[in-house]
Amino acid sequence: MSATSSPGQGVVAAVQMVSGPDVDENLKAAAQLVAQAAAQGAQLVLLPEYFCIMGQSDHDKVAVREPDGDGPIQQFLADTAREHGIWLIGGTVPLECPDPHKVYNSALVYNPDGERVARYDKIHLFGFRRDSESYDESRTIVAGNEVVAVETPLGRVGLSVCYDLRFPEMYRAMGEPHLIVAPSAFTYTTGSAHWELLVRTRALENQCYVLASAQGGKHPNGRRTWGHTMLVDPWGDIVAMHAEGPGVVSGAMQTERLREVRSALPALQHRVL
Repeated sequence: MSATSSPGQGVVAAVQMVSGPDVDENLKAAAQLVAQAAAQGAQLVLLPEYFCIMGQSDHDKVAVREPDGDGPIQQFLADTAREHGIWLIGGTVPLECPDPHKVYNSALVYNPDGERVARYDKIHLFGFRRDSESYDESRTIVAGNEVVAVETPLGRVGLSVCYDLRFPEMYRAMGEPHLIVAPSAFTYTTGSAHWELLVRTRALENQCYVLASAQGGKHPNGRRTWGHTMLVDPWGDIVAMHAEGPGVVSGAMQTERLREVRSALPALQHRVL
C-alpha cells in the first residue's frame, strides 16, 4: 500500500469473472485477473460473488464449504493479497454454518500482509420467480445479521453483497464510508433492468465511491449473469465499466472529489431520520 494514500484516495479495481464448477480452475482465473489489476496499480482489488464456484446446482457450494479461517480458498486469498501487497476482498466464500446443508455466503477482507481483517456474511438472500426462472438462496444459505465496515488506508470501506444493493437502509448503518463494495452475481434478467440504477443510486445517496464486481456471461450450468462491473463516483457518474466476459475495471478514488460532492450538496448532514 502506498505511503501516500489518504482516506478516500487510491486506485481500486474490480474483477469480473464467468466462474464454473471447478474451484481450482476458478482460482487460477482469479489469480490472473488479480495480477492484472495489481499491475495496473490497484491498491484494493475486489473479486465477484461466487468467484470460487458457480456449480451445476446450488448445493455444489455446500460441498466445498470451508471452516472459518481454514481451507484452500481462504489460503488463496491470503497468499494472493500478500504476493501483490494489496487489500483483497474475496467476493464471497462458502463458509461453514450450523446447518450441514447450508453455508454462510461471506465476503472476506485481507490486508497486504495476507491477514484477514474483516468478514461480512450476506444479510439479504435473493429470491426471484418469474415464468421458468426461479431462485431462492435461502435453500442453501444462512443469512448474516451484522453490517460490517472496515478501516483501510483508502478510508472506510462498507461491505455488501449483490442483493443487498436493494436495501438502502443497510448502507446508512455503515456510517459515512469512502467506498462501498458490492461483489455480485446478478441474473441477466434483473441485472439488465436494475443493476446500473442500483449501483449508481447507492453511490449518490451515500456520496461515496461504489466498486461493484460481477459475474458476467454464460456459465457452464446454463445460467447467464449480467456483468457490467463498474466503479461509480460520489456524484453517481460511472468512472469505468466492463460489460461482459472476464476482465478488470480500475480507477482512482479522489479525496477532493468526495470533499467536493459532500460540500456542494451536504445531504448527509441534512438527514433528520
